[in-house]
Amino acid sequence: MKSATLGKNISGAEVTNISKHGFWVLLTDQELFVAFKAFPWFKGASVEEIINVEWPQPHHLYWPALDIDLAVASIQSPEKFPLVSKVSRKTKLSSRRTKLTRV
Repeated sequence: MKSATLGKNISGAEVTNISKHGFWVLLTDQELFVAFKAFPWFKGASVEEIINVEWPQPHHLYWPALDIDLAVASIQSPEKFPLVSKVSRKTKLSSRRTKLTRV
């Protein structure tokens, strides 16, 4: 049994449930699970930031408060879109910066 709706209905996308492992996004005819393990950008996000999802195009979701864009296909098959880490250093004294992106 599903919990009460948590998300806003913006352009047809809606977050329906959040757990410690991830959250579910309901699109018109399908529900997708967004695992924090596969999409670590959401792990530290607030409930308000997660439920504020937009569906501007049929194959694209956007979380404006987090500035996160995801292709629906990357949620359906995250193994086809591996995370890539890019480490850069400005100077010897600066700390490492890591940016994760899907390829």
